[in-house]
Amino acid sequence: MEWVRGDKIGCGSFGTVNFAVPKKAFSKCPVMAVKSCETVDSVSLKNEKEVFDQLGFCPQIIRCFGDDYTIENGEKLYNLFLEYANKGSLADQVKKNGGNLIESDVRRYVRSILKGLRFVHAKGFAHCDIKLQNILLFGNGDIKIADFGLAKRNGREEGEEHRRMEIRGTPVNIAPESVNENEYDSPVDIWALGCAVVEMFTGKPAWNFKPGTNVAALLIKIGVSDEVPAIPAELSEEGRDFLGKCFVKDPNYRWTAEMLLDHPFMTGNEETIVMNLNEEEAATSPNCSFEEFTESPRCPFDFPDWVSTQSSVSSQSNFQENSNFVSSFSSYISSPLDRIRQVSCEQAPNWSISGIWITAR
Repeated sequence: MEWVRGDKIGCGSFGTVNFAVPKKAFSKCPVMAVKSCETVDSVSLKNEKEVFDQLGFCPQIIRCFGDDYTIENGEKLYNLFLEYANKGSLADQVKKNGGNLIESDVRRYVRSILKGLRFVHAKGFAHCDIKLQNILLFGNGDIKIADFGLAKRNGREEGEEHRRMEIRGTPVNIAPESVNENEYDSPVDIWALGCAVVEMFTGKPAWNFKPGTNVAALLIKIGVSDEVPAIPAELSEEGRDFLGKCFVKDPNYRWTAEMLLDHPFMTGNEETIVMNLNEEEAATSPNCSFEEFTESPRCPFDFPDWVSTQSSVSSQSNFQENSNFVSSFSSYISSPLDRIRQVSCEQAPNWSISGIWITAR
């Protein structure tokens, strides 16, 4: 692909990020961001490309469109082309919301992150740098994990000197086993996810770490002491228990992404909460018209034009028992209240057509 470097989007320890603008305007060409660095410093970016190649496609992981080399201003650059996230990072979203997020949003974000981590871990990799800055948002509501430059395959041993000196990821999100044993396998991502959840609620790092504080002292606290990050008091009981499963010192007993997706904090979301509305609250709710939804059948002969995507899902217990349906359901209905309004209107049911009814006792 022939392309030109567009405006600068950001930068990091690896290099810079710019828009990648195709020289020829193809209608189907996706908007891309290009990560670039000098070839001599391209270890991280090349590792990221190799990891993407081995992972394959996942809806909760940023897409990679390839790589190339260019010579610009007398320097040879390595370029990695990635999907562009037009809504920025989760860190940006937290700042935008005044330093914290409401619990329903946290659940939605965490659910997508866990799905991405489940995929990554099933492929035998650990991301090793889960943090809000590496979770990207899209205008269509997608949430994706990015920046796999520090990712590694589980169980792969590094050279002795490298293992002794290595610190992967962000110190405030690092797991105890990484401090003590230099271990970087799948469980480290779950610990880091817990730290990210705390930051979503408080707008502050999970550990009270101020600029200028000795990093070694923080690492000793994480690795040696029995202390774990403080769990926000305003979090629901389910949320506090969820974080408790993330902040288990021993990685062998820390919950996996698969297990956490079945935790009540993930399955008991706003769809089930709205069903607990009492009759008085429902009666006082304003009547709204939602013309964009297909009208629910009001008599036996209304069914030919109505397509059901799920059968026998009508109670709170159904939602709780089928977390996969809840997750997919919430992805295309903006809220449970919208779903209730979707199947309601002021027209009374028409039961006058009774010739085909059978009396049951």
